[in-house]
Parts: sequence; C-alpha cells; structure tokens
Amino acid sequence: MTGIDMARANPAVKRVSSLAVALLATTALVAMPEAALAAPKQKTGKAVPIATEAPAAPAKAAPAVDPSAPIQAVRSIKIEGAQRLEPDTILSYIRLRVGDTYSQSAGDQVLKDLYATELFADVSLTNDNGAITITVKENPVVNRIILEGNKRLKEEKILPEIKLTARQIFTRSKVRADVARIIELYKRQGRFAASVEPKMVMLDQNRVDIVFEITEGPKSKVRQINIIGNDTFSDSELRSEMVTKQARAFRLFSSGTSYDPDRLAFDQQKLRQFYLTKGYADFRVVSAVAELTPDKRDFIITYVVEEGKRYKFGDVKVESQLRDFDGAALAKRLSLHKGDWYNAKLVEDTVDSLTETAGTFGYAFADVRPDFDRNKDDLTMSVTFRIADAPRVYVERVDVNGNTLTQDKVIRREFRLAEGDAFNSFQIKRSSNRIKSLGYFQEKFEVEQKPGSAADRIILEANVEEKPTGQLQLSAGFSSLESFIFQASIQQNNFRGRGQTVGASVDYSRYSRSIQLSFTEPYLFDRNVSFGMDVYRRDYNSFNYYNSSRNTTYKQATTGFQARIGVALTEYMSLVGRYTLNFDNVTLDKTLYYTDGACDPFKGGFYLCDAIGKRTSSILGASVIYDSLDNRQRPTRGSSIVVGTDFAGLGGSVKYARITANAAKYFPIGKGFVFSLRGEGGAIQPLAKRYDENGNEVDGIRLTDRFFLGQPQLRGFDIRGVGPRVLRKFYTGFDSSGKNGTTSTDRNDWQDDAIGGRYYYLAHAELEIPLGSGARELGLRPSIFVDAGAVFSVKTPTTNPLVLEIANSTTGDTKYVAVTPDPNNAANWINYTVPSGYTVSRKFTESFVGNSAKPRVSVGVGVNWNSPFGPFRIDFAKVLSKVDGDDPQAFTFNVGTQF
Repeated sequence: MTGIDMARANPAVKRVSSLAVALLATTALVAMPEAALAAPKQKTGKAVPIATEAPAAPAKAAPAVDPSAPIQAVRSIKIEGAQRLEPDTILSYIRLRVGDTYSQSAGDQVLKDLYATELFADVSLTNDNGAITITVKENPVVNRIILEGNKRLKEEKILPEIKLTARQIFTRSKVRADVARIIELYKRQGRFAASVEPKMVMLDQNRVDIVFEITEGPKSKVRQINIIGNDTFSDSELRSEMVTKQARAFRLFSSGTSYDPDRLAFDQQKLRQFYLTKGYADFRVVSAVAELTPDKRDFIITYVVEEGKRYKFGDVKVESQLRDFDGAALAKRLSLHKGDWYNAKLVEDTVDSLTETAGTFGYAFADVRPDFDRNKDDLTMSVTFRIADAPRVYVERVDVNGNTLTQDKVIRREFRLAEGDAFNSFQIKRSSNRIKSLGYFQEKFEVEQKPGSAADRIILEANVEEKPTGQLQLSAGFSSLESFIFQASIQQNNFRGRGQTVGASVDYSRYSRSIQLSFTEPYLFDRNVSFGMDVYRRDYNSFNYYNSSRNTTYKQATTGFQARIGVALTEYMSLVGRYTLNFDNVTLDKTLYYTDGACDPFKGGFYLCDAIGKRTSSILGASVIYDSLDNRQRPTRGSSIVVGTDFAGLGGSVKYARITANAAKYFPIGKGFVFSLRGEGGAIQPLAKRYDENGNEVDGIRLTDRFFLGQPQLRGFDIRGVGPRVLRKFYTGFDSSGKNGTTSTDRNDWQDDAIGGRYYYLAHAELEIPLGSGARELGLRPSIFVDAGAVFSVKTPTTNPLVLEIANSTTGDTKYVAVTPDPNNAANWINYTVPSGYTVSRKFTESFVGNSAKPRVSVGVGVNWNSPFGPFRIDFAKVLSKVDGDDPQAFTFNVGTQF
C-alpha cells in the first residue's frame, strides 16, 4: 500500500505522513548529504557537500485535527529500521509512552526528539488506531577523516583538535564544531581568509568518509596602524613601541606583521606603559578596533587614545618598619626625585631595588608597596614607599631535585649560601647564574624560595631539569681564509655526572689541520681548584700571494701538551697557571726554496731561511681572569678582563717573555641593542740574542712566535694583511740583458710575505642591531663596527734592493744575483754584467714596509648567522686608515667553522 492509499484509509496516517514529507523536503534542501543518503540511487564514492545547519522545522503544518474524531490512546510503539541502536534505546529518546493520548502535537514532538539526537538521517511515524510505528534510518558511521589542501598546518596538528574520528556516528554538530575549530587554528597562524568545506563520500554498509577541503588563504598582515588622539607623540613613535608592526618589504623576516588578537591587547598595554614612563598618568586607550579588509588579506588597526595631562613627581618618601633601614636615608639614595617627570617604570624599578636591598640584609619576605597621592591641580604625583616589618630570615636547608645523572655535589658547590647562613638575595641570584652557566640544565632556571618550618626560616630549592650534555659535531664548509674546511668533535661536558669535561676534536682544511684531546676537572679533590690538560698535534701551512695565487711558504708542525691549574681568588676573579711543552719543526719546500742543499735567501727570503729548523719550547705561564658576563656565548651585559704572561726558557731552545691582555665590556642600551667595547694587546721580548750562519744578529723572536694581525681579527684587511712585511715587486718590460723595465703596480703581481711583530694592539666598537622575532629564530644578528689596530716593532730584515734571475737556455742553469741599482736610473744597475750565454728571466726588488704603530682603522657592517650547516659570518668593511704595504680586503665571509 502506498502512502497515498494509507492516507485515504486512515486520516491519522495522512496527517503524520504530511509532516514527514515536509520534514524530508526541508532536510533535502538544507542538508544535502542526508537527503542523498536516503536516495537509493546515490552512487558510492562521490563527494557530497555537508550542510552543517540542523534540520529546519516543517515547511507547512499538518492539517488540523477533526474535533469529531474519537480520542485515541497509544496501544503500542514499534521501532523499525534500526540497525546499530536497540529499540529500547530509541524509545528512551522520545516522550510518548504506551497509554498516552495520541495527538498531532505528540507525533510532531516524537519527530523533533529523534532528529535532535542527530543519530538519524530520516524518521517517519504512522498511527494505526493507536498502534504507532516509528521508522528510522540511522546516520552513517565515519570510516575515516581526510584533510585536503592543508599545507601550512600538517595533519598531526589538526586531527587531534577535531571531534570526529573513525568509527564514530556522523553528526552535523560535530562537523560544524570541527569546521570552526580548523578555522580557529588557521586564525592563530594569522590566516583569517581560511575556509573549510566539509564533504562526505558514501560507502557501503552505511559508512562515510568525511573530507575537509581546506582553502588556507594568505597570511593576514597588518596593512596599517592608525592612532587617533595623540598630540604629544607622533604615530611613528607610538608604533615603534608596539609589538605589532605594519607589513612592509623590509620586514620580510618579521613575525610581528601578522595580525594576532592577543598581540593587539598586549600593544594596548605597551602604549600605556610608554605614556606612563613619560609622565602621562591619566592616559588610557579608549578603543582598539581591528578591521579585516574586504579581500580578507589584511587588517587595519585603529587605536583611539586619550593622553591626559603630564605629571611630575611630588614628595618622594620611604617609610620603613625594618629596624635596619632608615627611611629618610633611603629616600635620598633613590633615583627618582621631586620635580622630575613622573615615570611609572622608575617606580617599579625602585620597588625592586628596595626589595633587593632588603634581601641582601636577610629580609627574604620584605614587602615594599608604593602609595600614590595624585594632585590634579598642580599636576604632581607624590609617592611613599612603605616597607612593612618582616623577620630576618636564615637558610633552613638547600634541596636539590630532578638530577638523575648529575651528582648532588656538582650542583651544591655552585650555591653561594649554605644551611644556617643569613638569607641574601644577591647570593641567591648569583647561585642561579652559576648553576645556569654549567650548561647541564634548562636555561630558565631559578633557585626557588619556600617558607621554612618557622617565620624566620627559608628553604632553597634547585629544581633542575637535565638536558643532554654530550656533543657530537660534524661540519664542513668553505672559508675565504681557509678554503674547504672539515671539523669533527666529540665532547662530554658532564662526564659521569661529575662535572668533568672530556673531548676530542679533529680540524682539517687546505692550509691547516689539527687533532686534540682534552680533559678538565673544575673541582680537583672537591676543592675550588680546577685542573685541565690538552694533548695536540697541529700542522700549519703559512702562505703568501703571487700572481693572485696563494702559495705555501713554510710548514710548521707542532706536537705538544699543556697542563693548567686554576684557583678562584674572588667570586669573579681567578688565577690560572699553565705549563706548555711544544716540539716545533718548521720546513720549506726544498724544490722551491733550496739551492745546493741549503735554503736560498734569493728564493725564499732571509726571514724564511731564518725560520726553518727544529726547536723545543718549554713555556711557563699564568693568567688572571675577571669575568662578570651574563652569558659567555652571547653576552649582553657585564665585562671580562684577562691578563696573561708566558715565560719560555725553562729548558728548551726558545727563550722569550710574553704578556697579553684583553678586555671587553657589554652594554644593553634598550630595545634589544647591545653595544660592546673590546680591546687587546700584547708584547713579546727575547731573552737571548740570535745570530744567523754568517754571524749577523737577527731578530731574537722567531717568525713563528711573533704576533700577526688581519682578518678575521681586524676586519677590512686580508689575513695577516697588517704590519711588517717584505714585498717583492717584479719588473715588466725589461730586455734580455735585464735593462730598463718598470715594476708592476698591480698588487696581485707582487709577492707578499708578512713577518709579524713584537707588539700589537687591537680595539673594537660594535653595535648589535635587533631584528624581528622571525629573524631571531633564524639566528640572524647584524651589527655595525669600528676596528682599529696595529702590529709592529721587528728588527729590520735583510732585503735586496734589486735581484736578477739569470738563466742559461743551453744548460738550463739558473742563478740569482743581487746587484746595486743605478742611482740615476732605478731600472738599471752598476758593477755587474750578465755572463755570456745567460739572459735575465726575472727581475725584482725587495722592500721592507708596514713596521708602524699607526692605527689601521676600518668601519663596516656584518652579519652573524647560526645557519643549519654551521656558523656563518659575512663582513663588508671600508678602510679609513692604512700604512704602505697593508693589504685591504673589503669583503670576507666564513662558513662552517668558528671565527
């Protein structure tokens, strides 16, 4: 029997069927997938959009009940079509019960109750003289969740956030919530134009795949920041105080250009803080509105502010209930005074300062509160700092928690306070810094303070979180100084949890290579005495340039060891003594620099021939170190000073005395800028005279022990590009007899050999410039700098004013002859005639230059980058001052090794 026939036979059926048809029609219009699911001809595998709205009410009401019709009681309720749900479970969702009076409104309520569960795709009801039959079609089961179009947010970021999962019953409310959640995730990334279209793919056995088609859209930027109501400060000044920045091309790496509602609220606080530091105590942000542009790509933010009047400090007082504190005396030492412009930040700093001062005297729980008295008539703000009474506190005990590998004593020995000591906030802070400096634990570590068993007792807790302290580093790169570089090192900074450091490293490049084993014990026999030892082998190839080619001059092989022991003198100062024993072997390429089995000074120069040979250096040294830096890797404040002396001559064949010193001072100057001043210098003096094989006195300091200067220490100059050097300038245009010709003016055609000096000094002034958080995350640190320095004072080496290289084309014999230049014609000579059969193949002059203490000065910009493949440094420098013979180099870079 069809629905129409049933309606003709029973008016009640007609009423209920009309209601069901109306509901189905509405559902088909509003929720396409459920209508599609009910259609028997729907093909499996086709994605159908999901309407996330709930089913609407019936489009038109059922016919009115006939007043003459008899009142029917519900005789039975039957459930048909259920597959997963039990009939009793479905009956529990409705209010209609056997024995109730059936009416049209009761039938409507049954349908509403079942649709409200969102468990059914279709529901119909028939009434046969009180026998109620409810036919249901259950919602499908979710087979899987599919995300499409998500590139910026990966599945592992989205799926845990949504409600729908596999094997759950499909409901529109969950889809609606999941769509909103996915859009919210994209908004947090600043993608306010993101949209999500949910679809379903129907499968057999009443299952569906849910597909979220995601259109991510561009990242919403802040196009413009408008400020209304600011008369004292310009828009640009106020915008500079905000974390949110306007999107501009030069802010490519900045994450502050993205819109973030939380950042908008934070910027309001930043504006208020700025005005309060300038004396505007009544300042307020009237409104802050962010408007999304019609294309949903950018935001325009508008602030309406009310500046108010500017205040000055009135009376500034300190009222202390602590017996050791004189309020009047403290008030005189405060940094804020009557008549100064009001500054809320200065008030906060004063509270911190007074609290810290009280802490240094043992008052751990000192309570400092500022009371304000605002006078709107004369625009003054009086402040009274009230220090409440508190007991003097003593350390009850020190607890160390969280260390599974590191021994307790490694942490405890860094504490500046022990059980029974009077509390001291300065020593607590120092203890925290010393534990952080170990590098074994989390960076954001602070010693926690907890009340003890009595009011005058405190417990100090070190809740540490250990991190890996072993390092295995492999790096390769290219340097403008060293060509190709390979480095490998393994180091354990907390060996067996004892705080010891053991390590091994290998460095290899085209011009240098080394291997080193090291061990350091910071607390020898649990005393504040450090001990360390290094064993190493280093091979170094010195070089010069000729015809734009880098040529190896001498090779130095050093095998040795160093033992050192250090003792702490004060909290920030220590003394380190050391003994070094080196075995050096300096050699020259015999095919290039030797003649008849001996070093030829015409080929290599007198200074190179003097350098070759084997020698032993037995060196006793000591250094005094002062270090108050807040971070040794990347300091922002504090200073360091190191003064060292070395005495070579305790045995061995090398005898000299050397002193070196370096100092650095770092200043944070606000808004992330860090200014630093660094300086260093050194002097070395021979302790015995030296003579060459002909009995002539030569410089008492060997070539390999002198100071050298240039890139990378002095930017703007090539490596060893500053200081005393011997230049060989070759002639061009001479005839076969060697007459005439001119020296080349191209430095690339010269042979340049740096020979170092006995003294040097070096100074740096550098300003590190902060970038946006995006650039900071990349490890970019640009800076501008000024470098100045010089190396000088070496005994003038023997040079030849004019040398001829003569060759016999028949025998192949080659000779070098030093001749005397003609005073009337520098290109010619006197008192020498080229032998018959020989011709002049090369002609050059040697000159000693650069031995000057005049400062060489350069300015420039540089960028440090902690790149994924190793530290990277690039510098552009302009030389402002140099001396004849210096070798400038404007651009240098270094990749893959420390610098």
